[in-house]
Amino acid sequence: MKTFKLYTFVLLAITLLTNNTYAQEVKDSIPSREKGELQTMTGTVKTIVAETREITLMGENGELNTITAGEEVERFNEIEVGDAITFDYYIYMKAEFRDPTPEEIAEPLVIVAEVAKATNDEVPAGAVGAVVRAVVTIEALNRIFMQAIVKGPGGNYLTIQMEDEDFIQELHIGQVFILTYAEAIAVSLEKVSK
Repeated sequence: MKTFKLYTFVLLAITLLTNNTYAQEVKDSIPSREKGELQTMTGTVKTIVAETREITLMGENGELNTITAGEEVERFNEIEVGDAITFDYYIYMKAEFRDPTPEEIAEPLVIVAEVAKATNDEVPAGAVGAVVRAVVTIEALNRIFMQAIVKGPGGNYLTIQMEDEDFIQELHIGQVFILTYAEAIAVSLEKVSK
């Protein structure tokens, strides 16, 4: 009986070590990803923070995005929770699939650069807001619509449209990674007629 328990314990220990090593190999094998572009989205307003001009929207496929309405967006005060709106916004992001450093854990949201106007060699997103680095967590994966929803340290959500079917299979809910991004600043925003 003791021999059986010992063998069971050894087998369990080997399994745990193998799985941990495999998980580390998978984690280390995910390369960084980077992209920047102008996007258009239609969504329903879920929350509004008037002081910061932040709006959280739910898209047609359930994706959540928190954006900031830039100063060029007029009639912001007319937007209400429940409104359907269409907006254009710039994004830039770089995802690093690695463990956060102790410094990043202590300060999970850092402004990397304040950007007023992009230079010719910068992505367009650099023209509209601060570039920040954050420790984020994958909250949901919609493999049908190829979307990953991440939650930042401030409780904001970002839906990342995935382009690689094999890559999305490597991700999992609860996965923590480092995301450098230009804040989603709406450069136009208008109500959709009902």
